[in-house]
Amino acid sequence: MNQAIIDSKKAVVSEIAQKMKEADSTVVVEYRGLSVAEVTQLRRDLRAEGVEFKVYKNSLAQRAAEEAGASELVKDLVGPNAIAFGPDAVAPARVLAKFAKTHDKLVLKSGIVEGKVVSVDTIKELSSLPNREGMLSMLLSCLQSPVRGFACAVKAVAESKEEGAAPAAEATEEAAA
Repeated sequence: MNQAIIDSKKAVVSEIAQKMKEADSTVVVEYRGLSVAEVTQLRRDLRAEGVEFKVYKNSLAQRAAEEAGASELVKDLVGPNAIAFGPDAVAPARVLAKFAKTHDKLVLKSGIVEGKVVSVDTIKELSSLPNREGMLSMLLSCLQSPVRGFACAVKAVAESKEEGAAPAAEATEEAAA
């Protein structure tokens, strides 16, 4: 084989392995039977969440999985596969699972979440979580709840003191008159 071809394949393997290591979440799917329009829509949905979706030759993806320390992933890298690389642990799983609900030809296989190989069941569990903004909103709500309760209590105390002070002030004004 030509040395240039071997070098280019090594570069692709390194690129895939690097993406697997750096991504917070990597999901492998089988897309057999999806139309070009459906794959285009899926790519658009994934891109909106900052997820990269690529199709690689299986032999190169298998070598990259080995290099990335995810050898358990190799068994799922057969057939027409695509790999989604996400910036957070939830986005690829959520978008792909949502798409798979309406397109039964998209099959979730397995993935890597924060450096650990996970099964399709774990990916489906992750897909039920909200996106990063949703999680931050939930966290903020939890953090604000005690503060809001304290503020309401202080307001109630202040209002009760104002109500108690108002009749006394009126009585003082009447006595002065």
